[in-house]
Amino acid sequence: MKEGIVYLHSIAAKFFTCGLFLWLLPVYAAPGSCSKLTIEGEDVSGQEWSAPMGQGWVFRVVPIQPADRYSGWDLVVDREQPVGFPDALLLATPPYGSLNEREVGTTYGLRAQDAIGWNPRSFRFLTNIVTLQQAQQAYRILQLGSQPNSQRPAPKATDRLLGLIGSASNGEFRILDARLAPGMADPAPYAQKWALSASRTPHEVVSLPQGAGSPRGSLVWMRFSITLWLPAGWHAAGKWASESTPCPR
Repeated sequence: MKEGIVYLHSIAAKFFTCGLFLWLLPVYAAPGSCSKLTIEGEDVSGQEWSAPMGQGWVFRVVPIQPADRYSGWDLVVDREQPVGFPDALLLATPPYGSLNEREVGTTYGLRAQDAIGWNPRSFRFLTNIVTLQQAQQAYRILQLGSQPNSQRPAPKATDRLLGLIGSASNGEFRILDARLAPGMADPAPYAQKWALSASRTPHEVVSLPQGAGSPRGSLVWMRFSITLWLPAGWHAAGKWASESTPCPR
């Protein structure tokens, strides 16, 4: 259940399976050069947007489900021929099953204006298909081990997954403009900063019929830029050009 109150009450229980990654994930100084790729696009509520990254990879902005309860989008990096859940961005951007920068939407108690106030957003993603498949396997073992009454230990899967995602590439998602119906509720305690920052993200408030407002509001449209720091020598696809630049730390 993606409710803010549930999130706050369950965060301690999720610590070892979700939040743990925030503290254990090692910080890597990425030496040398990266191929910096910048992509721009726009998306309407309920629709999927995608752009090729090159070398068989694609970036997707996918509507959050269920659409009758939430609005917004998930950020996804996958192969052009999808290889299944979880994708290469979800795996490398913990915590899992919790408030996260890869989800631009009205989930976990966020209002539409809070979602655009959390801007820009940083994420990480895998670019090696073998590493992706190995990380998917470790993730599934980890999730199985976290189920109630499970007798299957997960520490080795945790270590394995952390090792695999430690060398992931970096990315940034920036909202350039947006249209939204603001939520009527007060901001959650953990969203106060984003609520105050919302005015710094260009946006247009959409008028709704009288009585059609909601506590969270809704995200109607956004224009955005995506910056990816890919391995040196990356062969970009389509109209997107890459440039050599120092890798982010």
